[in-house]
Amino acid sequence: MPIILLLIALVALKYFEVWKFAEMSWWWIIGVAGVAFLWFEFVEPMLGLDKRKAHNIDEQRRKERIKKNFEDMQKRK
Repeated sequence: MPIILLLIALVALKYFEVWKFAEMSWWWIIGVAGVAFLWFEFVEPMLGLDKRKAHNIDEQRRKERIKKNFEDMQKRK
């Protein structure tokens, strides 16, 4: 995600010609976009980071469901 934020910031600074970014080549921005593409398409899945995020979300849902069921059982007694 920081790569995407950096890419958006570089595009905005270059487009609005802010400070030294006005003289910067568009190739730097294309390079950052290429790095972001490589990261999200190859490196992240290879390291399993995409699956880990989904697993954490499922685990949180499971814990909330267990907690809710436990509270419902307590109310019945």
